[in-house]
Amino acid sequence: MTTASSLLADAVQELRGAPKEGLGEQRDSRWRGRRIVRVGEAWHLGVLLLTETHVLATAEVLRAAEPGRRGYTAESARQRAERRAEALRGGFAEGDVVHVGWSVVDVIAVDAGAASGPLALVDGVPAVRWSSAGGFMPLEAYLRERVALLRDAPAR
Repeated sequence: MTTASSLLADAVQELRGAPKEGLGEQRDSRWRGRRIVRVGEAWHLGVLLLTETHVLATAEVLRAAEPGRRGYTAESARQRAERRAEALRGGFAEGDVVHVGWSVVDVIAVDAGAASGPLALVDGVPAVRWSSAGGFMPLEAYLRERVALLRDAPAR
């Protein structure tokens, strides 16, 4: 039987040399204010982030940037601009992709039959829920497609 652990370990091996994106955490301090600092990097595979040692579930994805103009028609647009500026203040370069609010997926629990983040065993087959409204699809096929897309992506 193929396990989620073995599929993900194989994906990490295939991704060596592929571009990674930044992992950030929000920090607040009285002196430096609110910012998003780099705590690592990972390969972005849709709803999953893979590091050398962990599998993470994605959450907020943003691109570090100056806040730009101040006259927003929607409060949500102002908030997104402020989050992008927090990443810039935290040390990310302009234009860097930053993942914030991610959570660690317990792959061992998934292999044992439990669900963790977007991963679960469905009829004994490791599967991933690729969207909150979508159903599960086999993890092996999902990883094959996502790894190929990342490895064959045009240079940025």
